[in-house]
Amino acid sequence: MSNAPIRIATRGSALALAQANIVLGHCRKLFSDRQFEITIIKTTGDKLQTASLAEANLPKGLFTKELEVALSNREADLAVHSLKDLPTELPPGLQIGAVLEREDVRDMLISRSDAPFASGGMNVRHLPPAGTVATSSTRRAAQLRGLRPDLKTVPIRGNVPTRLRKLAQQQDIDAIVLAAAGLVRLQIRPLQDGLLAGPDELVTPGLCAAFIPVEDMLPCVGQAAIGIEIRENDGPLSELCHALNHRETFQCILAERAFLRAMGGGCQLAVAAHAHVADGKLRMRAISFLHGDARHAEGEGLDPEELGRSLAAALR
Repeated sequence: MSNAPIRIATRGSALALAQANIVLGHCRKLFSDRQFEITIIKTTGDKLQTASLAEANLPKGLFTKELEVALSNREADLAVHSLKDLPTELPPGLQIGAVLEREDVRDMLISRSDAPFASGGMNVRHLPPAGTVATSSTRRAAQLRGLRPDLKTVPIRGNVPTRLRKLAQQQDIDAIVLAAAGLVRLQIRPLQDGLLAGPDELVTPGLCAAFIPVEDMLPCVGQAAIGIEIRENDGPLSELCHALNHRETFQCILAERAFLRAMGGGCQLAVAAHAHVADGKLRMRAISFLHGDARHAEGEGLDPEELGRSLAAALR
């Protein structure tokens, strides 16, 4: 490697920066003799704050394309992504170099703390009859309706603090659903009494939260995993990524992304999958709403991509 700083490309949202700084911290710890710097890049998704993420005509790579262009043009050396946002087909010449150890994969249900249903162990089943849940995820909306067919789901956009503020201010919304991992990385957590706590600039007072069990809501492909994208055949950076990579998480991600690719790709699809390693074997559960009612599949194996493809074949 040369002595030039290694440039880490990221979006500029609070969560994206938190994730980039996690990668930066690992890099500095493992390679104390090298210089690293963060490069902030605005993506199409950052500019389309009013568009619904469920729209089928939205461009692929909504939150990743501009970072990939910077990589290809050698304006950056690493690109840090929420892997749930990264398309299953990467541009020619780019690859996933590393995946960090996964955070909590669960989703979190958040409501106003003064809501009658919010006390005593809040969960989806406690929401009011015909209640309204805001989410821009077709996966979450479909699974919510599977649990509670009476619920109404409406889209919501914005970063985490914006969504929390909207929930606090809009009385027509009973709850929102967010990924627990994103909240954890922003140092936002529910206290023992369920009240949501975190930095004052991020958390609107008067909210409470509860984890949604994976048995009730499977996460989207790649949820809670931070991916590092690099150029192919970039030897020195490949060595760096080898040191950063968490092998078990990487195997799980390979299986989940193979499943999504075989289902047609695209994070807007109403499908979900979660892989984990148990007793030395890779195990995965998946669900699809592409044919209307929920279809479930599960399996185990040693080859991640074969496992992902086999579950997709079962659901198709």
